Formats: sequence, C-alpha cells, structure tokens
Amino acid sequence: MALDQLNDMVQRCQVLQDDNFKPEDYELFQTAGKACIEQGDSGLLLDIIKDEKNKAIVRSMGWNLLSPLVQVLLKKKDKSLPHCLDILTHLLEECSAKELLVGLLEQVEEAHPDTIADTICLLLQPLQTVLLKLGMKKASSVGMALSTLLSQVARLPVPYTEEQEQEDAYGLCRCCTALLVFVRPFVEEVETEQPKADAQDDELRTELLKFCMKSLREPLIEAQLKIDPDTPENPALRSFAVEVVTILWRIGEGLPDLLFRHLLKKKEEPGFLEEDVRYPKESLACLAYMLFVQHITVERFPAIYSPVFILQSNMEHINLLLSRTEESRLAKGLDLYEKSLVRVEDGSLPVELLELKIFFSVPGNLVKVMTLCPIQHLRTKGLSVFQLSIDKFDTEAKYKFFKCMLKTSNHAGVEGYIIKNIRNQIEHALKAGNGNPWFLGLHLMPLLRVVLSLPQGPETDLLQGLDRVMESLTLLRYLLIRDKEWENETGIWTELYKIEDYYLKPLRIGLNMSRAHYEAELKSIKENRRVKARELKENSPVCSVTVGNEKLPNMTPEMQLQVLNSALCTFDLMESVLVRIEELADVKIKP
Repeated sequence: MALDQLNDMVQRCQVLQDDNFKPEDYELFQTAGKACIEQGDSGLLLDIIKDEKNKAIVRSMGWNLLSPLVQVLLKKKDKSLPHCLDILTHLLEECSAKELLVGLLEQVEEAHPDTIADTICLLLQPLQTVLLKLGMKKASSVGMALSTLLSQVARLPVPYTEEQEQEDAYGLCRCCTALLVFVRPFVEEVETEQPKADAQDDELRTELLKFCMKSLREPLIEAQLKIDPDTPENPALRSFAVEVVTILWRIGEGLPDLLFRHLLKKKEEPGFLEEDVRYPKESLACLAYMLFVQHITVERFPAIYSPVFILQSNMEHINLLLSRTEESRLAKGLDLYEKSLVRVEDGSLPVELLELKIFFSVPGNLVKVMTLCPIQHLRTKGLSVFQLSIDKFDTEAKYKFFKCMLKTSNHAGVEGYIIKNIRNQIEHALKAGNGNPWFLGLHLMPLLRVVLSLPQGPETDLLQGLDRVMESLTLLRYLLIRDKEWENETGIWTELYKIEDYYLKPLRIGLNMSRAHYEAELKSIKENRRVKARELKENSPVCSVTVGNEKLPNMTPEMQLQVLNSALCTFDLMESVLVRIEELADVKIKP
C-alpha cells in the first residue's frame, strides 16, 4: 500500500519542477517512504531513490527519510540494513547539504538517552561528508554540528574507574574517539603550517577552539586521566585529552598564552569579557591540570618559566577548582596546587606575594575543603597541601600568613593547626644560629596577642574552641619552659603580666563557669533518673540538655551522662595545662 502510494506520487511529480512541489507531496513522500522502510520494502525504495527520473524529487525531499533510516540502522541486525545504508549513501550524494545537515543534527538532538552514543557514532561520518560538501562557507555549520554533538556527549556518564573506562558501558569513550576522526579534516584545513590563512580559516579556527574549550570542560574535567604504568597504551579519555591539546597547538593556540592569559592581559583592554567567553576559566583550569599534573603534551611547554611564576599563574586555576563542590574538580584543584608547590624551594616564596589577593583566596577555599568536604580522602589531602603551602613561604611571609589566617579562618581546628605551626617556627628560631626577627622578640608579641585571645572573653564557648584554646595553652607553656627568664629571647617574660590580665584570668573564669554549668546539668540528670526511675523505660528519651544556648538532640540518660562527663574531662585537661602555666608564671610574678 505504502509502496503504491509512493510510486503514484513519484510518477505525478516527475514532470514538475523543484519549486512546484506541493506541501502534500512532501508529506506523502515522507509518510510513504517511512512506511516502506518500516515494512521491509527498503530494497524497492532504493530502486525508486536511484531512478534517474526521480533525481529532482530525491534532491528536494530525500532528507525527510533520515529519521526512519537512522532508526533501522541503529538496530544493526535488521535484514534491510544493507539497503538502508545504500539509501543513506545516495541521499548524501544527491540531497541539499544544508537540509541534510539540519536533518542529521535533528537525529542527534532527538536521540533516546539509551542510544546517544550509538547515534553519534553512526552519524559522524555522514555529518563529516555533508560539511565537506559545503566548501569554504562551512565554518558556522561545523560550529553548529560540534556544539550539538558535544551537548549530547555531555549527557553521557563519565567513567570513574579504569575498569569502567575499559567497559565503556555508556559509550563516552567511543564517542570521544570518533569525534577526533570527525574533526581531523577541519583541523588540517586551518593548520598553522599552511602559508596563507583567510577570514574563512579564522572562522573555522574559532569553531575548533570552541570545540577544544568545551571538551576540556565536559567531559575531561570530570575524567580521571591518570595513566597506568603497566599499560602500554593510554586510556581512551587520556588519548582524547592529548589530541585536544594537540589540536589547540595545531590551530595556533600556544600553551603559555592560554595558561598565563589572566596574568598577561589587562582588564582595561577592549573586549576582555568576550575573551572570558572565548577562553572559559574552567576549561583553562582543566588544561593546567592536564599539563602540570598529568604532563599531557608537556614536551610542548617551554622550560623557561620559574617554578614561582608557574605557581603564581596557576593560583587562579587552583582557586576556581577549589571553589567548587564536585569531587572531580576538588581533586584536580588539590593535585594542581600540590604539583605547583612541589617544584618551589622551601622558604622561598617572598612576602610580596601576599599582597596578591589570590594568595589568601586559595587558602580560604582550601580551608573549606579541609573542614566542610564530606569526602575523607580530600580533607586529608587538603591538610597536607595546606602544610606544604606554609612550608614554601619565607619567614616574614609565614608570619603575616599566620596572623591573617587566625583572624579569618573562623574554625577552631584550623586555628589550632596554625598555632602549632607558630610553635614550630618559634622552636626553630630558638635554636642556635637560626634566630630571626619575626618569631622572636618585638614582632612575636603582636602575633602572640592574636593567639592568646578569647573572642567573647570569659563567656567564650570553650568546647567549640577547644583546639585553639589547647594549642594556645600548649604554646604558652612551651615558651615559659623553653625560653629562660634571664634569656627572654621571645619576650614572653616581659609580656607575662599582660597575658595574665587579658588571657589567663578570663580563661580561668570561663573555665569555672563552664565546669559549674556542666556539673549542674549532670547533677540534675542524676536526680531526675532517681525520681523517674520507675516511670522511664530503659531507652526512652528524656528532656533535652541545653549547652551553649543550643539544645542537644534527644538522648537517653546514659548518652547524656556520657556527653556531660566527656565535657568535664575536657575541662580537667584544659585546667591541668592552665595550672602548670600558673605555676611557671608564679616564678616570675611572686618575687
């Protein structure tokens, strides 16, 4: 039936000119042709398509058959597959390139989520054929095709492990490999080795640049990209990354120009916002990771830049990656920061670098990773990189960095860690021949005043600030024991009476208040247990405990007692250090 309708329509239209075909003719050709393909009459349809008398009809209407053809070709085992391939090949030769392009891209956009990879791999070669038929005016069409393809590729899950990449269950690796074959002739056309380049080449070069930038952002920024030394060949996604960077080089984009452009360009230059769109920051951050961490195409990067300059240039990329929450970006940011720091000599970063805002922004984001990231290994890695960054500063820079972090980190654990570093610097300075003006004497005292402080005075929450308070007391005890009164290299003995007033006395008052509060709560719970022992079941919740103006969650009496006893043990520990300090201070104060 469909075949008869198609034959009747074709015979009627053979005598008409292209511009005289009616809308109902197009609709009938599409409907009948689709039915022929679905009913298995693709062989007879091929005869009609190839008939020289129907050339004008096929040229005008043939692209409407793309949808049913693609559906059959995706099945791969359909008996009409050879005929459908021949029909598609003939359509690519005869139909309008622009109409074919639109039709093929529609099939890519409308691909079912389960067949995205198969659809892309099937249509890349036809798309390439169509685009090459467009001649010198194909740049915008190439850009449209690449944008559509990458948008669909971005929907595919990125393999997380080497096993997943080898399995390639969703076809992402297959698509990336096929995309490289797809863009090859366009890259060759604009390659910088050619003697002449016109406006069309520049436009095509821009579209290829967009392709590379989008590929760096998705999927490469999500990919692992690590290489297995026992595997002779690169994994598929690493190979894709290598080729993307190679394309950048071949179209005239130098790696230093890309990675250092935020340092080299000036904000007042016209069009800088357009530059940010042309060179997305996240893509450049991924490129920096690939180069300096994975050493992808590092042989093309000049070896003339100092480690300090590379660190400074990478800080923007690192800051961007560490400001995100995705595991892949955080991991890449930590790795890039670590690799950038490792090449820098310990104690060599000058204090002038701290005048750059980025050298405080990165530690700020690093602190968030260390304290808020739910992934344990990233928190651990964040702490080790944080210490590595401290080790690279010179003495004056360490001093100013510590002072700023104590005022801005707003996290007792981080503040305690900084104070531990301060103690290490003082210990190093007190050794013979290591003296420096920043962690001894006059400069040390302002830093110690920041260390030995209670934000809310006696009412400071000592449990919440436990790490900072304990490290502060430990540092003070160390100074009183290590720095003898008659030497007073740190100046601690001169400052001691002031420390008594602004730190030790308020701390003693706060400690007594906290202990009294918790002991009262403990006594109340014990009394309630005796009164209500017969009424309460073993695990039933009781009234909540209020600590620091916050209610603890409902707990059994046993759990409440455990929490309160733990707090009291903490206060005992704090008081033992405080008592020792008071004993050491008495040696100076009483006489």
